[in-house]
Amino acid sequence: MSSLKRDARIAGLIYLALTLVAPFRLIYIPGKLFVHGDPAATVGNIATHELLFRFGMFGDLVTGVISLFLTFTLYHLFKGVDKKLAALMFVLGFMDTPLYFFNVLNDAAALLVVQGNDLFASFEPAQRNALAALFLRLHGEMISCAEMFWGLWLFPLALLVIRSRFLPRFLGYWLILNGLAYLALCVSGVVFPAYEDIIDKLAFPLQLGEVAFVLWLVIMGARPKGDVVATPVA
Repeated sequence: MSSLKRDARIAGLIYLALTLVAPFRLIYIPGKLFVHGDPAATVGNIATHELLFRFGMFGDLVTGVISLFLTFTLYHLFKGVDKKLAALMFVLGFMDTPLYFFNVLNDAAALLVVQGNDLFASFEPAQRNALAALFLRLHGEMISCAEMFWGLWLFPLALLVIRSRFLPRFLGYWLILNGLAYLALCVSGVVFPAYEDIIDKLAFPLQLGEVAFVLWLVIMGARPKGDVVATPVA
């Protein structure tokens, strides 16, 4: 196996780990514990399943760490294609890590409120429920803001894929659409929240670009520039 194919598969495996860990707090925890429009029920679920909620917090920390390793690995893979473009990809992708770590603080604050320790002894239950819901809402708002960088970093990555000549170009074009989908989700979440669900449904097929990219790296790796398929002579 060539070093290029090996590096591509390593990047693919790290990216795969990210796609498996990130949805835990992003999708599974809200679906399991949060009750839309009912802060009291949500707080009750978090109190009952505190360990699960803490695993969600830890999942965000792990996601931030994996994201950092991923951007560095992709930089190493593509720096020979265009070092400045690879550096831009790294900087935009790196922003994912501090955003994940910062967002854990919102969950930590919500958990403190749910536990109802001495800090909130003077608060009525309804007030504690509302305050916990506020921190959880801030977590969601931060995700909408983070989607700005989730989209932006895909543009230099897409251009690197297109220029690389060791990965198929259609993956790069799909990553561009994926980036646009994230930017649309960011705009809808921050500016037009009433249309967020509609945009989310429309964006989903475009977001499969990252999945296709990951699977290609893991299964196919990268084809070195010098590799050519011999054509039989009649």
